[in-house]
Amino acid sequence: MERLIENLMYASRWLLAPIYLGLSLILVLLGLKFFQEVIHVFPIIFEIKESDLILLALTLIDLVLVGGLLVMVMFSGYENFVSRLDLDGNEEKLHWLGKMDATSLKNKVAASIVAISSIHLLKIFLNAHEVENEDFIWYVVIHLTFVISAFAMGMLDKLTRH
Repeated sequence: MERLIENLMYASRWLLAPIYLGLSLILVLLGLKFFQEVIHVFPIIFEIKESDLILLALTLIDLVLVGGLLVMVMFSGYENFVSRLDLDGNEEKLHWLGKMDATSLKNKVAASIVAISSIHLLKIFLNAHEVENEDFIWYVVIHLTFVISAFAMGMLDKLTRH
């Protein structure tokens, strides 16, 4: 009976596979949103203010960073918790596949969140005329919370590895 329960528990990891596949659908939606934003700017490119174009560029960078984060979580999560990807002989295989454990994935996710938060904060600073002073403080506090959390996770990882 114990063996059966253990085998069922171990096999249940495959329940994660459709979830990781679902992340690829979110990646498709991010791609659609990216190109929607690019297409919207073409007709007004000569009328748009430089600051608005910079804000658009930051928004697109945000989408790209989130997309990269999704790819990292999809592949690393799948390899760490479901099954190894059988890509031997594939010349396009990402060099980090099979090398990122759950801890390094967590640290990379934290670093990505800090980068995304930094870009969001920069967008807020560029739109300073539309933001209340009290809101600025909260945006900075939230961003610093992400930064400190990522730093603390990295330090804890470094301490526990030695």
